[in-house]
Amino acid sequence: MIRSAYWYVAVLLVSFSAWGQGYPAKPIKVIVPFPVGGVADLYSRLVGNRLTELWGQPVVVENRTGAGGNIGADLVAKSPPDGYTLGIGSIGTHAVNVSLFSKMPFDPVRDFAPVALLLEAEGLLVLHPSVPAQNVPELIALARAKPGGLTYASAGAGTASHLAGELFKSMAKVDVLHVPYKGNVPAITDLLAGQTSLIFATMPTVLPHAKAGKLRALATIGSARSKTVPELPTVAETLPGFDVTNWVGFFAPAGTPPEIIARLNAEVHKFMQSKEITARLTAEGARFIPMTPDQFGAFVKAEIAKWAPVVKASGARAD
Repeated sequence: MIRSAYWYVAVLLVSFSAWGQGYPAKPIKVIVPFPVGGVADLYSRLVGNRLTELWGQPVVVENRTGAGGNIGADLVAKSPPDGYTLGIGSIGTHAVNVSLFSKMPFDPVRDFAPVALLLEAEGLLVLHPSVPAQNVPELIALARAKPGGLTYASAGAGTASHLAGELFKSMAKVDVLHVPYKGNVPAITDLLAGQTSLIFATMPTVLPHAKAGKLRALATIGSARSKTVPELPTVAETLPGFDVTNWVGFFAPAGTPPEIIARLNAEVHKFMQSKEITARLTAEGARFIPMTPDQFGAFVKAEIAKWAPVVKASGARAD
């Protein structure tokens, strides 16, 4: 029996090794739980196009939105762990939602195999030009003078933009109405039209509009001033401790062979550290941080622990 068990394990390891070397043998699907046009969608398509060129197999991006990203993430969690279904996860799906939703369809740690952190995107607090505030203190004063009179858009319940808004309300002690959308693109579209007052959004999605004068950028929302827009203060300069940095990364279903995970991780690293992508990330207010799959997994666990007390203190709920 012992000899048979050793033989089985040896055959299994050889099979996994051969599988990893022959991967991919058919098209790969990447599920993005957010709408087309956002930073997660954009960079997943850039990486997908690069992998298609390298491997000669189509990498097809499929947007499956809803429930703060939970619908798309759940599809990934329940897919066969064969390397042919991957997914994009974010601070929302894999760090915040577990504290924001009373019932989750998946476990953000147990049900996924971390592949690679794709990027961290700096964020901006931007207003519609009709809002008469030129800086963060003026915005807080305006919100206090008109409780419920201002609205903040978000990319949906559980997203970084939602969490940032709730954290701002809690720390500034203001009443600003939350208006959730199904993604950054429709949220920003309505903000540009003056349907809402402000948004906390990733820099790549709103900085071009601010530079064009269509929106007014008040501050960055990370812990330190941005190299991309060093002239802007941080929200933390008015509200010490305010810090929200959005991130997105690649995940596979739990149980995906480690050889496949390692190969995907290596290719993502090569592409994201290319001169072209590095320059693009810097210009857009984002950055790539190389991590092994194990390091990325530890990062996710730390993010869950970081945001749980913040969500609880803010009183925010998504259901």
